[in-house]
Amino acid sequence: MHDIEQDWICNTTEINKDAVDRVKRDILPEETIISLSEVFKALSDPTRLKIIYLLSKHNLCVYDIADILDMSQSAISHQLRVLRGLRLVKFRKEGKHAIYSLDDDHVLQLFKQGLEHISHE
Repeated sequence: MHDIEQDWICNTTEINKDAVDRVKRDILPEETIISLSEVFKALSDPTRLKIIYLLSKHNLCVYDIADILDMSQSAISHQLRVLRGLRLVKFRKEGKHAIYSLDDDHVLQLFKQGLEHISHE
């Protein structure tokens, strides 16, 4: 990925062919953009963000999450299914319970960077 050149000022109707060619060579494939869009779409839901936050603090089962968020177990299960499908959370079985956690550190970093972004002025 190239850094955006700060010294180019677009003050004419002419195309900067070098810049356009450079960016076109590095453009992301459509399927990558769609996958990334799905992740951001999932993270745009307040309930799912709350779940991500809770799981950043502690691994929890669906009943724990439902109790903390004062929501039904089925509503939480639905949200967890979406997050699992996008590999944002994972679970492991402990007896009859599924214990949920963040899938990896990237999920936590996305969350933290979003928080930093809204917190700075």
